[in-house]
Amino acid sequence: MPLQLDHDIAAALAAGAEAAADVALPERDDPLALREITNQTLTTLLANLPSAPEVDAAAFEAISADGTTVPMRWYTRGTDKPGAAIVFVHGGGMICGSVDVYEPLIRHYVHLTGVPFLAVDYRLAPEFPGTAPAEDAFAAISWLFDNADKLGVDAARIALMGDSGGGGVGAGAAILARDNGIDLARQILIYPMLDDRNTTPDPALAPTATWTYDNNYTGWHALLGDDIGSPSVSPVAAPARLDDFTGLAPAYIEVGELDIFRDEALDYARRLLSAGVSCELHLLPGAPHAHDLIGMPFPIGRRSLDEKIRAITTV
Repeated sequence: MPLQLDHDIAAALAAGAEAAADVALPERDDPLALREITNQTLTTLLANLPSAPEVDAAAFEAISADGTTVPMRWYTRGTDKPGAAIVFVHGGGMICGSVDVYEPLIRHYVHLTGVPFLAVDYRLAPEFPGTAPAEDAFAAISWLFDNADKLGVDAARIALMGDSGGGGVGAGAAILARDNGIDLARQILIYPMLDDRNTTPDPALAPTATWTYDNNYTGWHALLGDDIGSPSVSPVAAPARLDDFTGLAPAYIEVGELDIFRDEALDYARRLLSAGVSCELHLLPGAPHAHDLIGMPFPIGRRSLDEKIRAITTV
């Protein structure tokens, strides 16, 4: 029997497809068009989250490896005394998303957990290709470690979290942290985008893909250019290229069984474990890419949220 979409997500996708019947889909290898429609979709999916007015936000900046200023936003629940903290790397397939787009979700996480989040507005491809996004995320990690005492953060309890493209950028930043002697407490990778070689459609996954193989090629080609799929790709840009997983931060990885990132996420978990790195793995039946956002009102979304809250609050 073929894999089946969760029935609530299937209904939500059908309703969304009907509502967007007149919207032209972006062509393969048009990252700016894909950016526009993806940002619109993310904004719509996150629009109904509660406003969380008790969550405060403050602007900070870090300096990336090439001297670029990286904007960041520090979210805290005003009455809480921070202990653990999360460096949050938003999703967007390497080419889209922003802290502004993700702000409702970030506020929701802080509201539910009481754990402060440092959200990174990292640079995006195609304007800033290669390792620039991961270098920016690593700059945020380094900044938080340097400023932990001022912010009331326990430096032994700083974790990283990212979804989709942000999961890939975050995993690259976690590699840089390991290589620079910074010990992250955890890397929370939600359906992470890890492997630039994943551009050939799997017939079992393609029909229900919410992030398609064409989308994936567009994102990776924007980031890597003609190096996509070649042996020269840096694991900081595409973490599935990493050879040595020793010493990486313990991981929480979540992915759906109908996500085109499923196999690369499972393989990343396997390689972490083989290197002696603790990894908690969640494979959700019937779940496509962005299952937590599409399925937010439904049992599958609530289950995913509950597990992420546990992963955040136990850092």
